[in-house]
Amino acid sequence: MNNAPIGIFDSGVGGLTVMSAIISHLPQENLIYFGDTLHLPYGPRLLTQVRQFAFQIIDYLISQSVKIVVVACNTATAAALVEAQSVYRVPIIGVIEPGARGAVQATKNRKIGVIGTKGTISSNAYSEAVRALDAGATVYSAACPKFVEVVERGLTSEANFFTPSIYTLAKNYLTPLLRAGIDTLILGCTHYPILTPLLKKVCGSEVTLISSAQETANEVESILSRKGYLRSSTSKPSYRFLCTGDVQRFKLLGSRFLGQEITEVEEIKLSHVIAR
Repeated sequence: MNNAPIGIFDSGVGGLTVMSAIISHLPQENLIYFGDTLHLPYGPRLLTQVRQFAFQIIDYLISQSVKIVVVACNTATAAALVEAQSVYRVPIIGVIEPGARGAVQATKNRKIGVIGTKGTISSNAYSEAVRALDAGATVYSAACPKFVEVVERGLTSEANFFTPSIYTLAKNYLTPLLRAGIDTLILGCTHYPILTPLLKKVCGSEVTLISSAQETANEVESILSRKGYLRSSTSKPSYRFLCTGDVQRFKLLGSRFLGQEITEVEEIKLSHVIAR
């Protein structure tokens, strides 16, 4: 038994889809969410810079006595996960391997599509993770950088996603993958589950969408259970929200991602965290 909080971080509010999934799986757990909104998006940045941000945030979360760190950002997972796991004693998991595992289990024709930021796609992290699980699978990838912009602008209602311009944008991104014959699509960015109604309309019922958020929540539950780290207290869990940028914007947009109102957010300066 371990009543310490679970630490979760992302470049912005997208990782709150992961937090929401963890709350559904483990409603008794205390959680700390860190959104590095001052430096978003991570996708276009050099992976070396993203790695530096990730280590600073992990250092901070560990200083808050978390029992596990969830890198709820695909770009940060690609940039920093392996190195972080070799440095820290606290368990650290990312969103790429769980998403890859879910896709390999779901696919029937072994043709898997991945959409994500430029940083995630250029890292080939999903392709490598899928092939490590099934060497015979074929992975088709597409960078969809404007999807993050759409979501971050607050276009979170289904009606807005079906405007002609946004539907055309999605169709242009996904058509090459659909022509390749994929039957499974990994949503390789934590922002993308918000776009599920749009993506389902473009892909059709024959393509299974894999949310890294749900798969990661399953992984967190499995690790904590195996280690005996599940929270034992029956008291109401606590949720802390931290960000490096605009607190009011985080509250507004974050509440939509999480699916419940966020009333208190602490502003944190990364410069106050010792860089590794």
